[in-house]
Amino acid sequence: MNAIDLSLYLVLDPGLCGGLDGMVATTRTAVANGVTVVQLRAPQWKKRQWFDAAVALKAALAGSGVPLIINDHVDIALAVDADGVHVGQGDLPVAEVRRLVGPDKIVGLSTSNAAQLAAVPLALIDGGVDYIGVGPAYPTGTKKDASPVIAPADFAAMMLAKRCPAVAIGGISLGKAASLIRAGADGVAVVSAICGQPDVAAATQALFNEITEARA
Repeated sequence: MNAIDLSLYLVLDPGLCGGLDGMVATTRTAVANGVTVVQLRAPQWKKRQWFDAAVALKAALAGSGVPLIINDHVDIALAVDADGVHVGQGDLPVAEVRRLVGPDKIVGLSTSNAAQLAAVPLALIDGGVDYIGVGPAYPTGTKKDASPVIAPADFAAMMLAKRCPAVAIGGISLGKAASLIRAGADGVAVVSAICGQPDVAAATQALFNEITEARA
């Protein structure tokens, strides 16, 4: 299983960040202030825009040790030699994703209920995933096709049942991360809590501190 620090997982939104230049600037600032993973997600963009953004983000992350994950598009991940890819339940099957990217890339999978969690294939066992995203933990406005919100008790039960690292996602803002960490999440994924914030550095630091304190 490929190791990944899920503590503070930034999912970039080109609209909130102000396009490519804004995503690159947000990434640099956020990584300098505690972000441990960066994912490119731009569902409205054409493939060439994805490629150009991935190239720019990979350059921005060079030497930081922070992995670049591409949402959905395995071809983009391979084209730029990104660190990994994240897929949803309706995307390419995980086994096919793993076959395409090989054993050394990070593969993540979204889950939203206990049945999906139980069906997660693990990387060490059958060429599956290295981590899962679990959510939405709260109502979210940044993903229009999000599944129903997971109740806190159900989220805690999923954390007890998980067989690989898990990052909570969905509507997470400052003040909402601690309870998810205490429930067993290995990290939290955020979009608007960092993207588009007037002070990206301060917003990132505050989230990082909340996560650190919750673990303590």
